[in-house]
Amino acid sequence: MQEKRNIRIIEWEDLDKRKFYSFGVFMTMTIRASLYPATLIRTRLQVQRGKSLYNGTFDAFVKILRAEGVRGLYRGFMVNTFTLISGQAYITTYELVRKYLSNYSSSNTLKSLVAGGSASLVAQSITVPIDVVAQQLMMQGQGQHLTRFKVKPRMMVAAKQHVTFGQTRDIIVQIFAADGFRGFYRGYMASLLTYIPNSAVWWPFYHFYAEQLSKLAPSECPHLILQGVAGPLAAATASTLTNPMDVVRARVQVEGRTSIIETFKQLLVEEGAWGMTKGLSARIISSTPTAVVMVMGYETLKKLSLRPELVDSRHW
Repeated sequence: MQEKRNIRIIEWEDLDKRKFYSFGVFMTMTIRASLYPATLIRTRLQVQRGKSLYNGTFDAFVKILRAEGVRGLYRGFMVNTFTLISGQAYITTYELVRKYLSNYSSSNTLKSLVAGGSASLVAQSITVPIDVVAQQLMMQGQGQHLTRFKVKPRMMVAAKQHVTFGQTRDIIVQIFAADGFRGFYRGYMASLLTYIPNSAVWWPFYHFYAEQLSKLAPSECPHLILQGVAGPLAAATASTLTNPMDVVRARVQVEGRTSIIETFKQLLVEEGAWGMTKGLSARIISSTPTAVVMVMGYETLKKLSLRPELVDSRHW
């Protein structure tokens, strides 16, 4: 067991894996359902040219809600739920890499950096094909003129289940017909260049902020509160640092581009450096509550999943 100031870290070997995975799936699904609208809004803001449709995060929320209803905020959600697999792969990779690195280094920063990046590499390899399809579905409302693929009109008037899975099947067929299997990994490198640094940066900053807060807070302050504050601070920091690549990634995937560098250059020419901040507020709005819920949920999850003999033997 390692200690970071007064923040005690629960490591992989301390967990009852059966409880950990059972509780983890429920927690992940709840978080995704709560925050999916912010992800959809962020994608539409990043893909639009200038302010052709939305003037900002709140404006996008209001317009989508008026034009498409609540269901419009959840376009592609059913497909996106398959990322539960990548979520579990992420958690497992992160914890296992931390455990492996413990044999060579006691530095929590190093372990967090390498484990966070490794976890993102594994998760993105699973997530990108799901994201490619989900993003095309996200754009089928007011933003459908910004995407290459369109669902067939007959799908829009079918039964609810047929609409959900009919649209998904329609998009998958169009992607494969246009680009083959590689089409499902369009933007893969851009995703890696976005999310590996984001994940690698998030974890060290999370522990850093938790450590700094522990110095300022009273000794009796619950660890979970300090961790709950450290999470969104780390998320805002990581989001700001990696947002330019996230904008490029969204455009590569939705517009069908093949060159990350050319997309980056065109964005600079057309919209200047300010274009690199597109969707940042939506991303922070999305990542901040995500971080609070994820951190408090994840740390609670680990405490609930402690091996029985450790529950009462140590102060967490």
